[in-house]
Amino acid sequence: MNRITSLAALRRATAATAAASFSQTRSLQQAAPFSSSASSHWFSGRFIRHFGSTSPASHSLPSNGIAGTMFFSVAAATTLTQEAHAKEPIQSQIFKDVVLYQYEACPFCNKVKAFLDYYNIPYKVVEVNPIGKKEIKWSDYKKVPILTVDGEQMIESSEIIQSLYKKIHPEGSTGSSTSTEEEKKWLGWVDSHLVHVLSPNIYRSAGEALESFDYIATHGNFGFMEKMVAKYAGATAMYFVAKKLKKKYNITDERESLYQSAETWVDALKGRPFLGDSKPNLADLAVFGVLRPIRNLQSGRDMVEHTRIGDWYSRMEKAVGESCRVTV
Repeated sequence: MNRITSLAALRRATAATAAASFSQTRSLQQAAPFSSSASSHWFSGRFIRHFGSTSPASHSLPSNGIAGTMFFSVAAATTLTQEAHAKEPIQSQIFKDVVLYQYEACPFCNKVKAFLDYYNIPYKVVEVNPIGKKEIKWSDYKKVPILTVDGEQMIESSEIIQSLYKKIHPEGSTGSSTSTEEEKKWLGWVDSHLVHVLSPNIYRSAGEALESFDYIATHGNFGFMEKMVAKYAGATAMYFVAKKLKKKYNITDERESLYQSAETWVDALKGRPFLGDSKPNLADLAVFGVLRPIRNLQSGRDMVEHTRIGDWYSRMEKAVGESCRVTV
């Protein structure tokens, strides 16, 4: 009954905010803020793959109440601090003009940002209006993230990251101390599994759906009505999309599925601070980037409280460090 009441209230808010919101739903279905650079888009008929980005090979806030415990000797902890928490050398000599077209709350935009931040690549950000998407009308690609590097357009999060990585490491090395196969395995796991448990958790209830769209009120150069339509109509639509995803992937308990995924990742570390041993590899950055936009939503708070992932997440925040975003 409470869920029905919440949904009714959400619908009334949507109608009161903008009479045109339902006519704009199809446009929103082409631009959900939690969608990203998969081979197809969230609300379209091909939507299911979109949250999964590519096939296997937004703001970082401090975490509180971190769950889980890892024990290291004083010497090991000192070494870890010196090695793992040092960002890569600044890459401004390789990348001179980098612009990210994004939705602030999009997991895959955050996946790209985690890479840019960790590798010290300065970048500008253009927040895309999820309704009209006027900011990317210049591109034939109508989804985010889009990254332009010295005028060259790059699309789809995994392909963007691989392309940038090759420019940084032209010798073709994985750049990590773990095996290439292990790294590829977990990069594939992010795109084929982890992303599919996020939506049913983010939009589990009407309240959580609205919480996930709060960012729209403070990001981007959007008018008041645009913000309200995007928030309420978007939250309503995504609530029902999440229910379809839950059924498609046979998820019976949203939170339990999220917790199991977090524990699976911690188990994959095998006691190492990162999958890349002393410092993050591409799989670490992918998991961190995808999880970063939910960290301070209810789903993310629950995940950290009820699983062992908190220590790793905290280490990743320190390793990735401050944002390399530059003001336009």
